[in-house]
Amino acid sequence: MTEPVTFSVALHNETATAQLMADLALLVGAGDVITLTGDLGAGKTAAARSLIRYLAADDALEVPSPTFTLVQGYELPPFPVLHADLYRVEDESELEEIGLSPLPDATLVLIEWPERAPSAMPQDRIDIALTHRPALGSTARAADVTGHGKCAAIVARLQALREFLDASGYMNATRKRMPGDASTRSYARLLRDEAIVILMNFPQRPDGASLYNGKSYSAAVHLAENVKPFVAIDEGLRAQGISAPAIHHSDLDHGFLITEDFGSDGVIEGEPPRPIPERYEAAVDVLAMLHAKSLPETLPLAGQGYDIPVFDIDALLIEIGLMPEWYLPDRNAPLSEAARAEFFAMWRWLLKKSLAAPKTWVIRDYHSPNLIWLGDRSGIERVGVIDFQDTVLGPQSYDVVSLLQDARIDVPENIELTLLSRYIKARRANDPGFDAAGFAELYAIMSAQRNTRLLGTFARLNRRDGKPHYLRHQPRIWTYLQRSLAHPTLGPLRDWYLANVPPPG
Repeated sequence: MTEPVTFSVALHNETATAQLMADLALLVGAGDVITLTGDLGAGKTAAARSLIRYLAADDALEVPSPTFTLVQGYELPPFPVLHADLYRVEDESELEEIGLSPLPDATLVLIEWPERAPSAMPQDRIDIALTHRPALGSTARAADVTGHGKCAAIVARLQALREFLDASGYMNATRKRMPGDASTRSYARLLRDEAIVILMNFPQRPDGASLYNGKSYSAAVHLAENVKPFVAIDEGLRAQGISAPAIHHSDLDHGFLITEDFGSDGVIEGEPPRPIPERYEAAVDVLAMLHAKSLPETLPLAGQGYDIPVFDIDALLIEIGLMPEWYLPDRNAPLSEAARAEFFAMWRWLLKKSLAAPKTWVIRDYHSPNLIWLGDRSGIERVGVIDFQDTVLGPQSYDVVSLLQDARIDVPENIELTLLSRYIKARRANDPGFDAAGFAELYAIMSAQRNTRLLGTFARLNRRDGKPHYLRHQPRIWTYLQRSLAHPTLGPLRDWYLANVPPPG
């Protein structure tokens, strides 16, 4: 059984309490339980209020004490939160009446006065014991933070985070929550002396089940499992003249970075969002410049080397396998063994053609959510790139597809073709022998690969990870897939999809 982990924090004022709870909020998630203990007036509600306001990104959010309601619920951007006060509970059987027995799934639960129902508290929890410290001031408190069971690792990480912030000079910075993504990473803006930087929390990715040739999915498809690839690729992109954020402070062992803040001026506008032509043109130019270069396959990292993984055929096949594994069951369209074998045989043939082409750095998530417009810079430096830790060595067409067939916004076909022509023209200007028709074929193949994978990925995010909002992108993915399947090289694949893959419902 995991031993509890405890560390103590002196909280001299309410600001210090807010900072501690913001740091904790960066590390916890739906399903975690935080208990708050201490005498009347020790600051339990104030601590819970700070955490809830941080998650809501609203310092003025009304967060009343649940002393009389017993339970107060909040639908917050990252996940639901329940704030409970058990002071008036006389018997543990009452917890069922107020929705705390059993504890709700996919919800962060904050419980004051947990000692009123000790046997109902889960083994895996974080306890914050607050005590007065009048010698340090009327509002001073001490917090003993203890992680029990699986939450011991969270508390150990919280201590490491606060030591990192202290060593970097940002312990007293104001924390502002930033939206996360589909990964395990989380982010905050740190405000200090009118300067703003980004705090990145990049925990070691769990191994997961060894379902793919003895490897977890992330290992099999070469997804970054810790922060080190981010640092290596960041420095590599900057060396090529691409605007990746400067890294000011790092803790590679724990996965914490403090980086330059590019702001939030993106490359799209309007509602529904659409590409801003000038900004997409610059983003295309970044890729054309990068793909024209001979790039290193090993990058320096902390005095050692980082070998960029190769986007091999096994990884590409595992990715597209997400479609029959997750999407088709949702559409009630299971495959026969013969149809499955035919699917992978066709893909193996197509991917061999793609992998025979020249390789480059494939950033992989080179699309609108990860591109920031830096209007005070010039040329390609106006495009800030912020998500690249999963970079692999693979087909040049992959990132062009990622940008021009953006999974999260509609890119009209005429704009896609105009920008594709811009890319080809730039490549030809650098290399008159550049094969435009061959690139168009590879573009269609990698479009079909990427969009097939995304149908499965978004189905998995919904069903496995409880993130249904990704399903709204599936019709767009389907439209892009139909565009790519129209290429003559993909004729047999098009017929197979027509027979076996229903459109999103």
